[in-house]
Amino acid sequence: MSRFPHPPPSPSRRGYRRGGRLLGAAVTGALIAGLVAAPAAGAAEGPEQIANGDFSAGTTSWWWTANSPAAVVDGELCADVPAGTPDPWDAIIGQNGIGLLAGEGYELSFTARATAPVTIRTTVQMAVDPWTTEHVSTDRITTERQAFSHVFTAKADNDAAQLAFQVGGHAEAFTLCLDDVSLTGGAEPPVYQPDTGSPVRVNQVGYLTEGPKSGTFVTEATQPLPWTLKAPDGSAAATGTTKVFGEDPTSRRHVHTFDFSGVTEAGDGYTVTIAGETSEPFAIGDDLYARLRSDALAYFYHNRSGIEIDADLVGEEYARPAGHLDAAPNQGDGKVPCQPGVCDYTLDVRGGWYDAGDHGKYVVNGGISVAQVMATYERTLTAENADGEPLGDGRLRVPERGNGTPDILDEAAWQLDFLMRMQVPAGEELAGMAHHKVHDAEWTGLPLLPHQDPQKRELHPPSTAATLNLAAAGAQCARLFRQYDAAFADRCLTAATRAWQAALAHPEAYANPNDNVGGGAYEDNDVTDEFYWAAAELFVTTGQDGYRRHVLDSPLHGDAGKVFPRGGMWWGGTAGLGALSLATVGNDLTATELATVRSMVTTAADRYAADARAAAYGVPYAPEDNRYVWGSNSGVLNNMVVLGAAHDLTGEAKYRDALLGGLDYLLGRNPLNQSYVTGYGERDSHNQHHRHWAHQLDPRLPNPAPGSVAGGPNADIQDPVAQEKLRGCAPAMCYIDHIESWATNEVTINWNAPLAWVASYVDDLGGSGAPDPDPAACKVGYTSDRWNGGFTSRVTVVNTGTEAISPWELTWSFDDGQRVTHHWGSLITQTGREVTARPASWNGTIPPGGSVAFGFNGTSDGRAADPTAFELNGGTCAVG
Repeated sequence: MSRFPHPPPSPSRRGYRRGGRLLGAAVTGALIAGLVAAPAAGAAEGPEQIANGDFSAGTTSWWWTANSPAAVVDGELCADVPAGTPDPWDAIIGQNGIGLLAGEGYELSFTARATAPVTIRTTVQMAVDPWTTEHVSTDRITTERQAFSHVFTAKADNDAAQLAFQVGGHAEAFTLCLDDVSLTGGAEPPVYQPDTGSPVRVNQVGYLTEGPKSGTFVTEATQPLPWTLKAPDGSAAATGTTKVFGEDPTSRRHVHTFDFSGVTEAGDGYTVTIAGETSEPFAIGDDLYARLRSDALAYFYHNRSGIEIDADLVGEEYARPAGHLDAAPNQGDGKVPCQPGVCDYTLDVRGGWYDAGDHGKYVVNGGISVAQVMATYERTLTAENADGEPLGDGRLRVPERGNGTPDILDEAAWQLDFLMRMQVPAGEELAGMAHHKVHDAEWTGLPLLPHQDPQKRELHPPSTAATLNLAAAGAQCARLFRQYDAAFADRCLTAATRAWQAALAHPEAYANPNDNVGGGAYEDNDVTDEFYWAAAELFVTTGQDGYRRHVLDSPLHGDAGKVFPRGGMWWGGTAGLGALSLATVGNDLTATELATVRSMVTTAADRYAADARAAAYGVPYAPEDNRYVWGSNSGVLNNMVVLGAAHDLTGEAKYRDALLGGLDYLLGRNPLNQSYVTGYGERDSHNQHHRHWAHQLDPRLPNPAPGSVAGGPNADIQDPVAQEKLRGCAPAMCYIDHIESWATNEVTINWNAPLAWVASYVDDLGGSGAPDPDPAACKVGYTSDRWNGGFTSRVTVVNTGTEAISPWELTWSFDDGQRVTHHWGSLITQTGREVTARPASWNGTIPPGGSVAFGFNGTSDGRAADPTAFELNGGTCAVG
């Protein structure tokens, strides 16, 4: 029930499709907000829909929630908004009885100021359940009076709509004053034109030295055009002519392609120029993706539930208290009841990873995610050129480092422990099954840090799909943890075996598609793929013939198209995970049976490689009718995983090249000239939908951490921001980097998991062809001037070798609390105590006998000391 007379409730519908979520068109509450204040495209001349918008008649026609009393003061309506409300709709100023006509354009305008800077949310919506939203916007209100204007088109007739200024969700109390509120018809909605930058599209991070190097040029020209590759020093490194591709159906733009694969000179700051247009800069080299491997895996630590996120591991801006540990206002995960009527027990389901932009934890999405994290490590045990050292103990940002277990498995263990906690206890009716999910009883708004979530947590009914996720992930866990933690491996295998038997006994316990209040439904009424996956993992781990028979008797076995769908593996299509394990991990299949499995992998990879060769942007993704779906980037990434496995199995370059084409697409060679990975490329996504990475809504909060991949283009544009901005978009251009576009810009664990696999593969690929670093080829000079609480440091890096070093990356670690605050002569990033310095635009090469110098300011806690160990491109430098 509503706590106040007129507020809208949190969203009441959420269904899931592909790698992310599908919400109905009628959505309100937590996950939606609209456009940042923007001028109207055309004057609105229709009749005024707001009564007493200038407050000349006092408060007539206006209402407010009881916790925010309002009065007219000097011609403005001013409301005292309390501190500590969790969600925007917990404090509202509004007006009812507004008439709207379907298809009509409306301009909403008002002026506002506040006693402290705050972000408010404004909706035009139905005044009763289901609170269907016609417009939603977010605005940053300051202490100065400002005018705001938004234009939208009504989707339905409504003779009694509601205007609601949702002003809750703030830690501090404030007073908000409104004036000149107006809503008039006759407006012309602005035509959204995305900023796509240069028409020369490249991988904005860079290309491997011996790998393919291609780009795309958007142009109406019908004849080939000359291109020039400019080296970091500005000279022409290569020239050629473009190839006319024609109209690209995914972007509906005429394009050319170009190729400069013959260039193998390493360097940072290359560009391509065509017809006077120049690309974003990029690098050529063999050590370009080590940081992405680490960052993509750090995503999981960032999103852990039930543990403090340590500044020494992730940096101060990303540190936060533990969430959902039964400490107020959390109702916590330590003793969670079921939804009413589902069960009469509680479970301790602390730990695990938050699924996506919300605080829910889902077994079906958590299973595929942890499986791919473990597969990233397992590949280092099976693939010839895979390197496990960067994933080993002490190498990643996890608090368990130094315990003798590879850090990547420590991260996986945090999620595996949660999955096993979701299993129905012995003695209960559905013993051995796994609860489908745990999340809040009602939707929450954003921003909202996990430790501030006040909602009751609930277990949802067990499902066959969730149970088989537990069986598959538990079996994989058992074989990988055996040598490091035999007791944990035994616990995983016991849980997996119990889950398998329970799934056989309850093969049609499907999740309710309407169970989407407070969290996504993740419905799945075809679990033949989960049975195949679980049986495959249990067989690989145990060798038991019963599991082998289930694999061979599955209707999916041998059918590459069903096991590896054209649009990629996803949480609802997991058979490919089992096939990849069977194809790459030693097991007891006969030679003929193994050949069948490997043929499925290479057949699918052949199809993905052909799709990449036929694509204007080289992407191995060709969904039916070019309809990019929710989480399309995860489809791209999962197809890349299959290509990488095929390359590992066969060594055929076509698979490698197609995978690298997918990486190019994700990092900028795409119709929007957008790198979809935060912190990578000149034009990276950094406003992804997330509750505590919410800088766009609250400047005190950070943007997503580096290495977070956005969902990407989604032709169904289900959220209001996408609907208002992107209507009529070409499939591969249905994306906007806005925090409230949850349909195109969400981040999730099951999208970052294949990114981590791919980054690890590509880093291994580059490293396999690179010479070993010379530990004596560099010398570092480091001096500091210190004062109370601060310092200035100067660094000189000398190339003592006989060959140029380009690009360069210097790393070191502080042994104390020093923090870099400002830098010059290089680009410096700091994560916890780890510091990395990379070249500025003009000093990317250190010639033999030459040097580069840079400096930085910082703060310290009084115990500061200069570092004494440095690595340049992975090799140890002399110091002096």
